[in-house]
Amino acid sequence: MSSTELPSVPPTSVLPEPAAVRVAEGERLRSVRVPGVTLTVRSRPPAREGRPPAFYVHGLGGSSLNWSPLMALLEDAVDSEAVDLPGFGDSPPPDDGDYSITAHARAVIRCLEASDRGPVHLFGNSLGGAVATRVAAVRSDLVRTLTLVSPALPELRVQRSAVPTGLLAVPGVAPLFTRLTREWTAEQRVRGVMNLCYGDPSRVAPEGFRHAVQEMERRQRLPYFWDAMARSARGLVSSYMLGGQHGLWRQAERVLAPTLLVYGGRDQLVGFRMAQRAVRHFRGSRLVTLPDAGHVAMMEYPETVATAFRELLRDATGPADEGDTVQPDAEGDPGPSADTGGPTATIETTRG
Repeated sequence: MSSTELPSVPPTSVLPEPAAVRVAEGERLRSVRVPGVTLTVRSRPPAREGRPPAFYVHGLGGSSLNWSPLMALLEDAVDSEAVDLPGFGDSPPPDDGDYSITAHARAVIRCLEASDRGPVHLFGNSLGGAVATRVAAVRSDLVRTLTLVSPALPELRVQRSAVPTGLLAVPGVAPLFTRLTREWTAEQRVRGVMNLCYGDPSRVAPEGFRHAVQEMERRQRLPYFWDAMARSARGLVSSYMLGGQHGLWRQAERVLAPTLLVYGGRDQLVGFRMAQRAVRHFRGSRLVTLPDAGHVAMMEYPETVATAFRELLRDATGPADEGDTVQPDAEGDPGPSADTGGPTATIETTRG
């Protein structure tokens, strides 16, 4: 069923002005108008000039805020920008109401073209991982490396814990859920999301939880919040049905960029077993498995993800391009040990 069968979204010109989103110290927000959509882009200027560009794409129900912890850790290595996909974060809905994976990928491509920053080190989480995979497959000229954290690629046996999220794609479920949960507070909703997405929700600091509640309160006041969620969920599920060259696994095989795959052992939304399938499809990829992480490893264990990316960056660009942004250990390898207080990570490198 087409995502266009949902009720139409009001034109962006008549939507109420949303409350201000949080901007962490050292970050900036800007608005980018490309054909069919206006995108909010969160940037973190590098600590030194001349760092290579990086671009981050969040998952379903998330925003560019999801990447702030990782962006802060990588400010000496890359020039970071994270997008709010259409209808999420601070970005208004797309003009045509299209929330398909193809439409999200098109928005990312147009944003990259408008900024003229490519090729970039492209990151994607969950739905953003599916979007990033498509971007890397169809526009290899825009992607220097690809880092995917729990990418939402097609699974034949979906985990039971992921079924409620998938049901958002069914017509009428989102409005029904809204009615059934209208008495829930923003705090209750945030706790539910964290219990689903984190391997260990207790790792979230009180300040981080407070910020998440404030963001949830802001989103609940947006008239298109659930519409964007439902349409994007339907767009993701629809992409799983595509075969041939448009299938996401087939497109994964077409990715030329060096690829880092990050999977969490406690992920309730993307099956941990999909890690090995991903390794087989992304040529020359390397895999980092975090047994204690859930669905958002870049938020739970940003130091570990940053360390793994630095190794990818070093191998993909070489010392001449990277400068002194990577601090190797005595053996010349950053390794997972650089992550103090993080989980034990398993890193595998495959050659396609």
